[in-house]
Amino acid sequence: MNPRVVDAIVLLVRVVLGAILIVAGASKVGHAAEFAAQIAGFRLLPQVVIAPLALLLPFLEILTGGYLILGLFTRGAAWVATAMFAVFDAAIASAVVRGMTVSCGCFGPNDRTVTTWAEVARDAIFVLLAVVIALRAPGMLALDRRIGKAP
Repeated sequence: MNPRVVDAIVLLVRVVLGAILIVAGASKVGHAAEFAAQIAGFRLLPQVVIAPLALLLPFLEILTGGYLILGLFTRGAAWVATAMFAVFDAAIASAVVRGMTVSCGCFGPNDRTVTTWAEVARDAIFVLLAVVIALRAPGMLALDRRIGKAP
């Protein structure tokens, strides 16, 4: 495949995943109590971890999404996105396997999406797309070659 086409596809995927993370994070900011209740509903984490996670995770999503869109620390941001999507996916899959129907909390307190295999599949696709970005995004050496600084 033409390298320019691959670069364009990676850019598009990077921007889309970045936008998803920013929207998801922004929709939770200011709603920590509701988000904490949604996290607690999965019955996976100790109570002491839930409140700090509900406060910090939205900002991590926004920061990671912003880095992906802007192309800053792209590989690192893509690996962080991969980890976040994988953890979200595992939590949703765990709820489905345990027969729980809980709000995923993905897009804030107004999100009525519940845990289903379709949600697991959606997040699995996000994991794969984030891995593609992490593996295909230009690193510093590639950028140096483009501007003539590397051997």
